[in-house]
Amino acid sequence: MKQETITERNRREIIAVATAHFADKGFAGARVDEIAAETATSKRMIYYNFGSKDGLYRAVLTEAYRGIRSAELDAGLGNLPPLAALQRLTALTFDYHFQHPELVRLVMDENMRHGPHVGSVVEAYNEMVLPKTQALIDRGVADGSFRPGLKAVDLHMTISALAFYFVANRYTFGALFGADVRSAAAAARREEVVEIVTRYCRVDPPPL
Repeated sequence: MKQETITERNRREIIAVATAHFADKGFAGARVDEIAAETATSKRMIYYNFGSKDGLYRAVLTEAYRGIRSAELDAGLGNLPPLAALQRLTALTFDYHFQHPELVRLVMDENMRHGPHVGSVVEAYNEMVLPKTQALIDRGVADGSFRPGLKAVDLHMTISALAFYFVANRYTFGALFGADVRSAAAAARREEVVEIVTRYCRVDPPPL
C-alpha cells in the first residue's frame, strides 16, 4: 500500500480542527473520523502521519503550549527593567489565556484525566519557562525591585492561576455572582492581576 504523507499546510489544518474538537469535546469525546471529515485528508492519513488518536492529541497539546511559550519568548522581557518585564509578562499571560480559551479547555481536560499526555509534549519550549522566570527574579532582586526568596515555580503558578481562572470560570462566576466577564471587564481584571503579582514580588509595595 502506498504511504500517504501530508503537507505542512495540511498538518496545520488538521491541528487547528483537532484543537477545536478536543477543546470542545475533550479527549474522550473527540472522534478522528469527524476531524478528518472537516479537513482535506482522511482518517487513514491522520493515523499514518500522527500514529494514533493519542499522537494527534499530543501534537495538539504541543502546538497549544508552543503558542503561549512563543508569545513569552517574543515579548522582549530581557530588554526591560525587571519590574516592567514582570508586568508585561503578567499582562501577556492574562491576554493570551483570554484570547485562546481552547488552551484553557485543553489543560482542564488533561488535568481531569491526571495528565496522561502532557509529559510527552515536546518542542513546546516548556523547559525554558522556569529558567527564564528565575532569571527575571534574579535581576529584580539584584536591582532591589523584588524581595528575596521568590521561587520561579511559585511565581509561574501564581501568574498562570490568575490568568487561567478568569477564563475557566467566567460563565459560572458570571451566573452565580453577576460578574461582568465580557472583553471590557477582562481589561480591568488584567490590570488587577498585574497589580496583585507586582505587589507579591516587590520590596515594600506601596499601600493600597
